[in-house]
Amino acid sequence: MRNIIVASTSTIYGGGFLEYLMPELLTSFEELQLQELLFIPFARPGGISHDDYTAKVALAFKNTGIKVTGVHEYSDPVTAIEEASAIFTGGGNTFVLVKMLHDLGCMHPLRKAMYNGTFYLGTSAGSNICGLNMRTTNDMPVVMPSSFKTTGALGYNVNPHYMDAIAGSQHMGETREQRIFEFHCHNDIPVVGLREGSYIKVKGAQELLCGDLTARIFVKDKQPIEVQAGFDFRTLVL
Repeated sequence: MRNIIVASTSTIYGGGFLEYLMPELLTSFEELQLQELLFIPFARPGGISHDDYTAKVALAFKNTGIKVTGVHEYSDPVTAIEEASAIFTGGGNTFVLVKMLHDLGCMHPLRKAMYNGTFYLGTSAGSNICGLNMRTTNDMPVVMPSSFKTTGALGYNVNPHYMDAIAGSQHMGETREQRIFEFHCHNDIPVVGLREGSYIKVKGAQELLCGDLTARIFVKDKQPIEVQAGFDFRTLVL
């Protein structure tokens, strides 16, 4: 049974790292009697080292009694993923993350762990890899993965950090909505635009929108729709 939190971001404006998610996380850890968390730091936001990124996560869990260990600390990362009781993949650059996961042979074991019930938290890039592929990421292609295929823990793609067009803005580039329309010129996979502070809580067959904001759903050849908290995204693939 899947037990996954797919979050748009690790940090909302004015808050600390993982602060807004911590009540949900601690409830899940208590219910599942989890005391250890395997962190996947491969996305490396801003080029941060794997050690420093893992230390940042450990600091967020400092007073919770939960031990955080980076997957890079293991000589066999595949076995580490297979044996983990809880996994967190942080944000950063999705291209870098996906390349590392494929190069190390970790993508399929990660998918298998998700479907076997291992608790999983993804933020930003770590949420991108919950979809069918990474083609709706916002990131620069600074490296080339061997494949854009991701875990497929969800039957659609996610666009974290989804932003609406700002009235009066002097930005002349494409909006996020236009980028997703471009994606649908070549792909027919539904896309969920997750705004900051929103997350999808996956429990078994349910895939519920949580948070104070609506999410925007894009389906090829249809007008985008807004959905409220409590919407079940499994309807996208039924």
